[in-house]
Amino acid sequence: MKDLELKIPPLLVVVICMLDMLILRWLFPSLSFQLTGWWSLGSFLLGCLIALLGVVEFRRHRTSVHPVQVEKSTAVVRSGIYRVTRNPMYVGMCLWLLAFGFYLENWLSLVMLPVFIAYITQFQIKPEERFLLAKFGAEYQHYMDSVRRWL
Repeated sequence: MKDLELKIPPLLVVVICMLDMLILRWLFPSLSFQLTGWWSLGSFLLGCLIALLGVVEFRRHRTSVHPVQVEKSTAVVRSGIYRVTRNPMYVGMCLWLLAFGFYLENWLSLVMLPVFIAYITQFQIKPEERFLLAKFGAEYQHYMDSVRRWL
């Protein structure tokens, strides 16, 4: 399982989940619901905002945003959106998937949200945390103790 750690870029995981959502909608069209497009648009825009705030804060601290090359991290960022969540970019991606599920209007497609969360937590976030703990020690441990992984 460790072979999968930090290997697949998170944006590719989002695309794979979206394709799975489309397949589920196609296989189970009877599990549809009615929803105004505003829910989809709102979720997508909120996800974009949260992810962008994370990127901006990383840039402000001059540290890497590249999720597959965590060794390029140069600082523990605790300001801005990082006071609320340790992973705003992944929260944003989760909201994109929620928006896509709302757009598809299919209940079963929404099952990909917990799948995405579980996969990203296991194969992206936990390896990142191990690396950052090794690199930054007590500073990162204190951050982990005071700010939640997701929300």
